[in-house]
Amino acid sequence: MKLLYSDMLPLKVKAGQEKFINAFHTGMAAADRVEIATGYVSKASLEELDLLAENLKVKTIVLTIGMYCIEGIPEGTYHTAMNINEKWQTACRGEIRMVRPFKYHGKLYAFYKGNKPFKAFVGSHNLGAIKLEASNIRQYEISAMTDVSEETQAIADFIRDLQQPKCSSNIADIKDMKLIREKNASLDGVQEVSQLPPTSVELFKRHIKGLSFELPIKVPAFFNRHIDDNKHFTKSNINVCYAAPRNARKSRDWYETQMTVGVNIRRMPGYPEKNHPFFIVTDDGYWFKAHTTSDNNKQLSAVGNELLLGRWLKGRLVAAGLVNPVNDTQKDTDRLGMITKEMLKAYGCDRLVLSKTDQKAIDEDNIELDVWVLAFESNEDKSE
Repeated sequence: MKLLYSDMLPLKVKAGQEKFINAFHTGMAAADRVEIATGYVSKASLEELDLLAENLKVKTIVLTIGMYCIEGIPEGTYHTAMNINEKWQTACRGEIRMVRPFKYHGKLYAFYKGNKPFKAFVGSHNLGAIKLEASNIRQYEISAMTDVSEETQAIADFIRDLQQPKCSSNIADIKDMKLIREKNASLDGVQEVSQLPPTSVELFKRHIKGLSFELPIKVPAFFNRHIDDNKHFTKSNINVCYAAPRNARKSRDWYETQMTVGVNIRRMPGYPEKNHPFFIVTDDGYWFKAHTTSDNNKQLSAVGNELLLGRWLKGRLVAAGLVNPVNDTQKDTDRLGMITKEMLKAYGCDRLVLSKTDQKAIDEDNIELDVWVLAFESNEDKSE
């Protein structure tokens, strides 16, 4: 048996010991099958595991995760796991399973060659240990590694027991997983935005006076993301960043959004008048000033920052692990950064709902403005 340490001062790795991450890479490189059962994972460690399995040509890999079915799972981690599970299953390489009837907090790793485990780990290292991040770089863990056949087989057998239907299911077969919304980092440091505590958001929601407007988010299906016929919304609304740039030498910013509102909504009594600013409280706790602009007040946007609404809306999809921001939209020829119907469906929201409250607030010019609540919702929410 060999102890596997985190490499952290003042407890440095000693002679006869090994860093966990190094031992893991060595095991992956020698294995044709890897089976893991761990309590927690991270988005980055899932991506790292998938990359290692592909680069090291591991034929089969099964990951069982133990804590999230009961506790709930961060949405970015969930969507990353779903994508990798689909990839592995499509390639007949393996799967990601979730323990359902109880919380499994163990951390076991088994490496196979020719259907027989030749090395195994047991200890405190969750999968996040294979990809160090700010959140775990100062977290000390310790595990033991064994190559004794009786011990490796015992660990492998326990992992197999967890894979049985009575204990776990494939992640794609679980329809009632509680998703934990993650912080939208895209709004960090944006000058025009303030953040409110959940209690304040709920207070404003209680003051909604019944005047609400549904604003559909119009996007293409993934299969149609290259159809630029002005009917599939590949270069408008939330995807306006893929339209022709204003300057040939500079691409549009990926966060740019033009939320165009239909005339049937704009003509409804009480819809905000053009260039009459108001405050917005978002359902996830952000506060900023907005107005309606352009011909016939057809666009809803933030005051003084044309990227703000996109940072709020697209940033939530980024936090959920459904899309990655694009640095140069002109170079995204495959349009993988385009927002699609599939992304909105996976997130569970497909429209904005703008609701007026009976509250007012004073702006920086000492002018009293109305306060509205802006929510990112699903059409199904109306029936709940």
